[in-house]
Amino acid sequence: MTEKILILGAAGRLGKACAKAFRDAGWDVISFVRAGADMRAAEGTTVIQGDALDDEDVLAAAKGASVILNAVNFPFGQWPAKILPQNAVAIAAAEATGATLMLPGNLFVYGKDMPPEIDETTPMHPQSRKGKLRLAVEQKIAVSSARTITLRAGDFFGGTNFGSWFDLVIARDVDLGVVRYPGPLLVPHAWAYLPDLAETFVKLAEKRDTLEQHAVFGFPGHPASGFELLAAIRAAMQKGLKRRSFPWFMLWLGSPFIANWREIVEVSHLWKRPNRIDGTKLQAAIGDIPETEFHHAVTQALDDLALRRTTGNIAPASTAD
Repeated sequence: MTEKILILGAAGRLGKACAKAFRDAGWDVISFVRAGADMRAAEGTTVIQGDALDDEDVLAAAKGASVILNAVNFPFGQWPAKILPQNAVAIAAAEATGATLMLPGNLFVYGKDMPPEIDETTPMHPQSRKGKLRLAVEQKIAVSSARTITLRAGDFFGGTNFGSWFDLVIARDVDLGVVRYPGPLLVPHAWAYLPDLAETFVKLAEKRDTLEQHAVFGFPGHPASGFELLAAIRAAMQKGLKRRSFPWFMLWLGSPFIANWREIVEVSHLWKRPNRIDGTKLQAAIGDIPETEFHHAVTQALDDLALRRTTGNIAPASTAD
């Protein structure tokens, strides 16, 4: 019997990547998207348009699903009003249907005292608003009656959707021969290649009955330094690129007046402090962790966003398949 998964936020970068991965693994995938976003959902999935903040919409979509993956995200400015209520809707649907709830975790929950390597036992001391909200979400999940799986990862790259540090900042101006990096070049930074992360969600879903009720795992991904990432981009572009600094000072000055800038500044320590994620527990649970070779992953990420041509010319980019 084919298993069914409901993916909330299936038109977003993580949701769409996971929809493709579960589809390719033989699952019956329900892509839940907001109104008007149906054309951005993965082909070969059943698309339902609805409101991820509406209990009835989500519960109806979850009928018959054995897994619910909550990949909904909001613009930073909407987090205080929406992130906790939306996650409460997802938790309620999982509790009502008996489905396992899966959630992507991040590094916002760690403050400026974070150690260079993070595992499932690392204390969470967020100072940022985003970090405190994400911690509150994880605390709500940990006391729910549903079976839950949280998979913590670093910054995303890869896939056909824009919206990450990789495409909005670092590689944004490669057509002009320019890259920007927001931190010291020697400091390792945790990166998660989305196709690998999505495949890992599939593996965990298949192992869900063997896990504790509220399982938390770290996805190691690629802890690459700025030097390593920029070298991979240069190799993929097959040309020299000039590095420009990131305007942290401008964001700091404007942060009292611009909400998004304030949120970015509050987590700037993630670029200044080394961070990598230990995958020991994850490997014990699923075996080999999906890991595309770093240079190939970077090249494919640029190709997926139409940011790379062998001539160095740039094709028009699209967020839709």
